[in-house]
Amino acid sequence: MIELYGLKVCGTCKKALAWLEAHGVPHRFIDYREQPVPPETLRAWARVVPWEKLVNRSGPTWRNLPEARKNPRGEGDWLALIRDYPALVRRPVVTRDGQLLAVGFSEKRFAELCGR
Repeated sequence: MIELYGLKVCGTCKKALAWLEAHGVPHRFIDYREQPVPPETLRAWARVVPWEKLVNRSGPTWRNLPEARKNPRGEGDWLALIRDYPALVRRPVVTRDGQLLAVGFSEKRFAELCGR
């Protein structure tokens, strides 16, 4: 089953969910404001996608961060940022059986992942 991590209010997450539903793909949605992603899961994702790509550094949440927080010096800093600002994680994050498949949404990529 596909797991889609994101935010309920995110337009991109809504598009991804609509695509999965329209194509009959079984899935589970996890809103990471309501269910924070455990640090060990974030670490696993960062082994597949570097922190710099996992974190959205072009959105308003990043732009509004204090300057001192915009230069993470390691895994601990990245984890603290995401704990404090879950909206920083690029959306959606797609996993299956605990394995990261994609970050972000594109119809083409979802069709490839879901065999559609």
